[in-house]
Amino acid sequence: MNWADPHQDRRPKLLLVDDEPANLQVLRQILQAHYRLAFARDGFKALELAAQERPQLILLDVMMPGLTGLEVCARLKADPALRGIPVLFVTALSDPAHEAEGFAAGAVDYLTKPVSPPIVLARVRTHLSLVASSELRASRLAIVQCLGRAGEYRDNETGRHVMRMSHSAQLMGKALGMTDDEADDLLNAAAMHDVGKIGIPDAVLLKPGPLDPAEWDHMRRHAEIGAEIIGEHEALVLQMARRVALHHHEKWDGSGYPQGLAGAAIPLEARIVALCDVFDALTSARPYKAAWPVEKATALLQAEAGKHFDPELVTLFLELLPSVLALRERWPD
Repeated sequence: MNWADPHQDRRPKLLLVDDEPANLQVLRQILQAHYRLAFARDGFKALELAAQERPQLILLDVMMPGLTGLEVCARLKADPALRGIPVLFVTALSDPAHEAEGFAAGAVDYLTKPVSPPIVLARVRTHLSLVASSELRASRLAIVQCLGRAGEYRDNETGRHVMRMSHSAQLMGKALGMTDDEADDLLNAAAMHDVGKIGIPDAVLLKPGPLDPAEWDHMRRHAEIGAEIIGEHEALVLQMARRVALHHHEKWDGSGYPQGLAGAAIPLEARIVALCDVFDALTSARPYKAAWPVEKATALLQAEAGKHFDPELVTLFLELLPSVLALRERWPD
């Protein structure tokens, strides 16, 4: 069955799969007013339509001749291009063991026959909402990553430096008790710490020699420029990225910039990024300097604990040092 023209009908696409025409007709009556529908009466056709049309959701019968619903679901989840499509099983089976088997195959929910129209509509709305939330988060992270790469192109730092220090920040976040989502946000926010260098003139940013006082004033502006580029948003990852960009040059003793914040007044994520950024920069070779030995870099961190850096974070960083050094082996310059 052909899908409606997407330029004329923007409703979500659902694929309904059942070997019994009467069951498909019941689902059609429930769903057709709200969604675009396509139908398959066997597992092979279901896999073909899923690959061709990429529906947002699949309602899949379990007991079918040929390929069972469990086999179809397993094949969908084994395909990287299709595994993100949620599958709701529609079945007359009510044994908990069968449900467990379905969830193990990758299904997200069960609808029991005979189906209840309000329950079908509610479950479909719920899972489509989860898909939309996941897609929105993915698009926001893609924007963050693109801006982070734009900042790299304007500076003499390497992309691998940014990868290492971002993953180091993620390690510290997890060690501090952040959730996986919070630590992932920190990973992506850390990559944007220097995005404000996009706004620094080439004559200053790329100057081969020391900067004079006026040029340093220009360079320090990159923290505020970065915050302005990122802006104010409801998305938590962008809020964190803005705090990191604005405050990663603040110092524990209050001598940093741009606001001269001190101690715990500096956002935690900015304190983490400052530490990870400095350590990786010190231990990386640049056209203007050789890489410091790890021992020399860690000695500086310890000397600057309570001055430049949060002393508790320095202690934690040194505990995580073997994992941090493993990142350098994974992404060498």
